[in-house]
Amino acid sequence: MATAATALLVPVSGTSLGGTPRKNTGLPAAVRKAVGAIEDRTPAHRDRAIDGLRALALLAVPTGHWLLGGFTLDAGGALHNASPLSAFGALAPASWVLQMLGIFFLVGGYASVLSWRRATGRGESTTRWLGGRLVRLGRPVLGVTAVWAAMLPVLHGLGVPEATLRTGATLVIQPLWFVGVYAAVTALTPYCVRAARRMGAWAAAPLLAAVAVVDFLRYGPLADAMPSWLSLLNLLPGWMFAYQLGVSWGERRLGRAAARWLLLGGAALFAALLVFFHYPASMVGVPGVSRTNSHPPSLLVLALAAAQSGAAILLRDRLARLLRRPALWAPVVVINLSAMTILCWHQTALLSAAVPASFLGHLPGLTVAPDSPGWVLVRLAWLPVFAAALLLIGRTTRRFEAPWTGVTRWWRALAAVLAAAFAVFALGLA
Repeated sequence: MATAATALLVPVSGTSLGGTPRKNTGLPAAVRKAVGAIEDRTPAHRDRAIDGLRALALLAVPTGHWLLGGFTLDAGGALHNASPLSAFGALAPASWVLQMLGIFFLVGGYASVLSWRRATGRGESTTRWLGGRLVRLGRPVLGVTAVWAAMLPVLHGLGVPEATLRTGATLVIQPLWFVGVYAAVTALTPYCVRAARRMGAWAAAPLLAAVAVVDFLRYGPLADAMPSWLSLLNLLPGWMFAYQLGVSWGERRLGRAAARWLLLGGAALFAALLVFFHYPASMVGVPGVSRTNSHPPSLLVLALAAAQSGAAILLRDRLARLLRRPALWAPVVVINLSAMTILCWHQTALLSAAVPASFLGHLPGLTVAPDSPGWVLVRLAWLPVFAAALLLIGRTTRRFEAPWTGVTRWWRALAAVLAAAFAVFALGLA
């Protein structure tokens, strides 16, 4: 993982797909070898644009969490979550750029329909296809939660305050909600395919309408009479919207003309919701603010997803040409191969710096409250440190993505018990 990842830092070199030699510009031999090996092993039919979009959406997750998530240090030396968005509302547009789950679900729907079609074409049942995909999603989640459950008593014994451990557990488990939602949406792939074949791109419209109705009920004139659980009705249709667009795209029922309408219509709806209906500007939750766009998704999230999906479809060919360059393609492959590792362990990378720093006192950009412009600049300087920590952690933890061959059922049962215990702790149930 580390060798190939260094390709992120180097310019294009080596040999193009067409066999035209490119001039080497002093690249280390190991880097050239890694880039060349990845290029040689890439099948000619590989859709590089789809992988590129997935990698972009994946990288936005840790970048957003690292940039928009801070800490405060209490008198007892314990860490508590804080956000620069609480003090600087002007940073909200950054969340528009970094909130790329719409693209992730779009690409997920596209890739799932192709994978499902190949599986059923060779006689594999839908149940077996779905089981394989769910197992691949579940292994890394089980791994990170089990490891953290084992680490908690050790860290507490080393003097880490319980409040810090709860803060860390909350950060670790927060991104994992995505896996559960993604698994549920993936299970509905056959039904999404049927809808796409009947309605094309319009198959996503009922999902948009459902979210709009729930938003009207919970934010409109009848809001005071609505139950608190009403917003949960947006959870599935909200995140399924872009996935359904991706399925329609994979079924070739969503072309460039429809993509233009998605881009323009999504952008117009996004602006209208902000200006006329006063939706919160931030795409992520802000401490102390009761109304949020993402948990569960509001109509603003779907408007952004529509615009992002339209732009992604329109830029697909250009991105595919760009990724024919071996040194740009290599990091995309590495990121995709480590997708669940990045998702599951990026908050651990942040905590690996913040928890030791909490023993040193108030460290700018890390344990100092994110309430000044200087904090933002210093936090930007911390990002490479977090990335390096994730790379080191990922070298060991990426094995959780691979099949757990040689692991007995007793060890798997123990991992499940530890994972459940961690979830109880992280959710504040114990």
